[in-house]
Amino acid sequence: MRRLGVAALVLGTAAAAFGVGSVVFAREDAGPANSGSDGASTVGQPASSAGTHNSAHPIAGNFKPDDTGIADCEGDFKCLEQAFGNLAYYEGPKPTLQVFDRMMGTDSAVEGNCHRIVHSIGSASLARYHGNVAKAFAEGSASCWSGYYHGILERAFVDADPDDLGAISRRLCDDEGIRATDYLAYQCVHGLGHGLMIYTGYNLPVSLGVCDQLATDWDQSSCTGGVFMENISSSYGFTSKWLKDDDPVYPCDTVKERHKYYCYLMVTSRILQKNGYDWKKTAETCQGVEKDWIDICFQSFGRDASGSTRQNAGEILRLCALGGRWEDDCVYGAARDITSNDAGARRARLLCERAAGGLRPTCFNGIGTILRGLSASEEEARAACAAATTSYLSACLRGAGLAS
Repeated sequence: MRRLGVAALVLGTAAAAFGVGSVVFAREDAGPANSGSDGASTVGQPASSAGTHNSAHPIAGNFKPDDTGIADCEGDFKCLEQAFGNLAYYEGPKPTLQVFDRMMGTDSAVEGNCHRIVHSIGSASLARYHGNVAKAFAEGSASCWSGYYHGILERAFVDADPDDLGAISRRLCDDEGIRATDYLAYQCVHGLGHGLMIYTGYNLPVSLGVCDQLATDWDQSSCTGGVFMENISSSYGFTSKWLKDDDPVYPCDTVKERHKYYCYLMVTSRILQKNGYDWKKTAETCQGVEKDWIDICFQSFGRDASGSTRQNAGEILRLCALGGRWEDDCVYGAARDITSNDAGARRARLLCERAAGGLRPTCFNGIGTILRGLSASEEEARAACAAATTSYLSACLRGAGLAS
């Protein structure tokens, strides 16, 4: 099993902008040979050569407030996104996120569309602060897989000059406040990936090329997580050209090696979409992917098991048992997902304690990888691990990179 360490956080996710010199697909530079038949709502026809685009895609526009209120929505998802955005724009993100968190526990429509709603809160907050990413980040929270942070960055390229995308991307996440913890830094560069896909009209090669221009390997890899998440699950309901009906693993089996990790860490979301959420078939598909990436596919399986069951420990463990010899990877992925979603170990610890004895060290190791990213210092991470477990403290600390 491959341990990810603190450098790789969970998704719950350019050289001269559109003139990227090397397209990331190993076989075909001009685009997918068979993009499937996902319907007429497809957008973002991939560019086959440099300079095809010279402006932002229309969906990369600013948040536009109106007078829609939460009480007006009666469960309508789009209405709720606008209403919560309005509240953030007029009242600020902190009180809006408090309302959002309360309603997550009482309103099934809010809970069911929580990631898109909190994206909208982030987007509106950026508009409220006139594009100041650091200020908007400082008032955010990790609610619903940190969608608030992603919503900020999906709008951060509005009015950007395509020729400056690489430089802009490097600047956006450089603020000291954002870099205070790996967790916040990850949310920022992951959000860049979402924003790049939206800005370029879902041009996967160009977006990955921009990620490759970030300052560090960690930033580059984390950015690709947002690219692949947006590719699979569009924030705006579109279907990317970089998906295939007859190959749910695509493009992971086609992209260059340096881009495979976060693609495979997202891949089961696509597989489950295409097979009607048949978990047994999904496990079989993971067993058949490129052999060096089977473990990561099952970590994706665990992440989706966590999200799909609303972090129900018993159901997660039942689904992970379908992984056979890769069951530990599934549990590891689920533990990381819960810890990331909660920005803490309270519920993830319950999963680990309920798991079979042989799985517990792996589970607590996964918790440790996220706790380290959430912590501003080694001492804080050690304390977080100690609060999570005594029996498996060494496993948690190893995950946090604080023990051998």
